[in-house]
Amino acid sequence: MKAAVIQFPGSNCDFDMYYALQDFGADVQFVTEKSTDLSAYDAVFLPGGFSYGDYLRTGAVARFAPVMTAVQKMAATGKLVVGVCNGFQILTEAGMLPGQLMMNQTPGFICDEVKLTITNRQTAFTNQYIDATTTIKLPIAHGEGRYVADDATVRMLHENGQVVLTYVTDVNGSVDQIAGITNRSGNVIGLMPHPERAVETLLGNTDGRPFFESLLATIITKETVEA
Repeated sequence: MKAAVIQFPGSNCDFDMYYALQDFGADVQFVTEKSTDLSAYDAVFLPGGFSYGDYLRTGAVARFAPVMTAVQKMAATGKLVVGVCNGFQILTEAGMLPGQLMMNQTPGFICDEVKLTITNRQTAFTNQYIDATTTIKLPIAHGEGRYVADDATVRMLHENGQVVLTYVTDVNGSVDQIAGITNRSGNVIGLMPHPERAVETLLGNTDGRPFFESLLATIITKETVEA
């Protein structure tokens, strides 16, 4: 997998994502927010942090960065796009995912490890989570992680299998406890939890490893079919 990690001014989880991808043998490179061509990459990752200081709204400025046009073109070709935390916020602001991330129901920054249910194990990002009976734990770190959308959008997300992750308990007031969703085509995902911070035994949590294994398996399968 040749992967790009976008570095917006204010990104602070870019190295976390970089090293996690390296652990899985990816050919990974940092790409600045000024880049305009991502055609050489199989997947692009929008990391967590505080892009442009989170002025106006989280992700509201980053959506206008030149690189986002390239990200949208990449998604349109069916390549994989991953937005984690601030990256999720940017994808909603850019209209690449429905809904919006708002201030936590109880205002304040949450930094914790939370239980999650994988509600769709057939996606490009979850197909290696084999055990359907267990929940997983992933770190979260956000002040504006409450997912909101109107009733029709939420109904559509459930009907199309676009809800991928839900919180086991209500941690931030998200509608239906949604923690991660995909686009209709299934090649773009946004999630508030951080799988890249749960890939090392040394850190006491490897529940994020199947997330990256799923990405690799999806790309390998695609390349085999195209060959």
